[in-house]
Amino acid sequence: MSTLKITNGVLKDDVLVVGLASTNSSGGISIESGDLALDQKSILTSLLAIGATGVTDEIVKLPGGAAATMIVFTGLGKKSNSYSHETIRRAAGVAARALAGTKSATFALPTSTLQNLSAVAEGAALGSYVFSEFRGSTKSEQKDSLKNINILSKSAEKSEAKALITRAKIIADYTFLVRDLINTPPSHLTPDSFTKKLAVAIKAAGGVKAGLRFSVLDEKALKSQGFGGIIGVGQGSANPPRLLHISYTPKGAIKKRYAFVGKGITFDTGGLALKPALGMEAMKSDMSGAGAVCAATLAIAALKLPVAIETWAPLAENMPSDKATRPSDVITIFGGKTVEVLNPDAEGRLVLADALVKAQSTKNKLDGIIDVATLTGAQVVALGTRTSAVMTNNEDFSSEFLAAASTSGEQFWPMPLPIELRASLDSPVADMANIGDRNGGMLVAGLFLKEFIEADLPWLHLDIAGPAFNTAKAHGYTPVGGTGIALRSLVVLAEGA
Repeated sequence: MSTLKITNGVLKDDVLVVGLASTNSSGGISIESGDLALDQKSILTSLLAIGATGVTDEIVKLPGGAAATMIVFTGLGKKSNSYSHETIRRAAGVAARALAGTKSATFALPTSTLQNLSAVAEGAALGSYVFSEFRGSTKSEQKDSLKNINILSKSAEKSEAKALITRAKIIADYTFLVRDLINTPPSHLTPDSFTKKLAVAIKAAGGVKAGLRFSVLDEKALKSQGFGGIIGVGQGSANPPRLLHISYTPKGAIKKRYAFVGKGITFDTGGLALKPALGMEAMKSDMSGAGAVCAATLAIAALKLPVAIETWAPLAENMPSDKATRPSDVITIFGGKTVEVLNPDAEGRLVLADALVKAQSTKNKLDGIIDVATLTGAQVVALGTRTSAVMTNNEDFSSEFLAAASTSGEQFWPMPLPIELRASLDSPVADMANIGDRNGGMLVAGLFLKEFIEADLPWLHLDIAGPAFNTAKAHGYTPVGGTGIALRSLVVLAEGA
């Protein structure tokens, strides 16, 4: 894990990171070094000679001369007097990724506002992620993450700036927790081991002293208490299901109370509706929602935000066996609603239904409930691999969340819940079926979950199926593998409460 500091002193690092922007369509470029003055004339000549353009995700390395041993130029895209926070965040992340194996680097990027300073720190920290836990004979060949990140800014002595650096470190630490959980192979991450890893993280976060409490229901308790969705999905596996509960209660006044619910399928074969082999390896990421809501709760606690959180992570492994749920089986969700399971591969909504009902049984009135899930392949078809979906029963709550997502830099898009699709979930033998019309499948899944939400409780359903696991090239501060999507938006939402 990298260290993260802010400085306004003399450059001590051998590596300096600055921005590079394009100024026109004919190849003009401009160096953006924030609060650091550079002799740009000779440097620009060298950059133009090697064809540097300043486009986003571009990295160019040059000898630093008097400034540093090496200068790393990271693309900012089109030159602007006011770069967006996300542009800055991504540029810093690209540079940090490119500097894996480097001991220390100073980032001199535009930090004219505290928001941009925060973006530099977040991007650099998030981009420094490396996952090598399961390397054996090749581990020594892997580059370690950038060890020391120093942010150069004239605001270094301001208390607000120091607080933003601390916040960025917290965001990165807990995003890394989510990424680590997602990237852990299913041979090592089962419903039970997930709960044990979270127990360790909660203890490290301060446990009860930090306002955090933790409990787990095992398969016996789940069955006896009527959690038919979690049991139905998990009964085909040798690794029994769990329901993890984390509560955060801040000291002092509580501004709002939220419930977070995250889908935690530690591996999804599709059950008896077996998935094709091609791409099934990515199904270790089907617990991304659970990872995001659990880690977001710990980040909110670390930031000591005056928001109470009740977090529920229904955890199961969806496997085919002689005990697995069969197509046409009927299960009873916690609370009594019956569901005909027409497709055992539409399992996430079943475990979420249990947890959503349980989350609403709290004695304290909730201001909102949010579920996060890698729920449907239809999300990827509709929105691609970088934009997640938001569905809701309350437009004000959705707007509040989308504003938080925009601030965080995470891409979310509002999607409807057309009432005419609800009838496709009707069942001739149960209260409802777990699948309906294939057209608009993401929306049908949202309508299924809506059936388990009290009408007057503001609710958001976040489908993160594509963005949760990057199977393409790394970009910005996003690595290959688990991304940690949704954590930052949940934290910003809590900050704005």
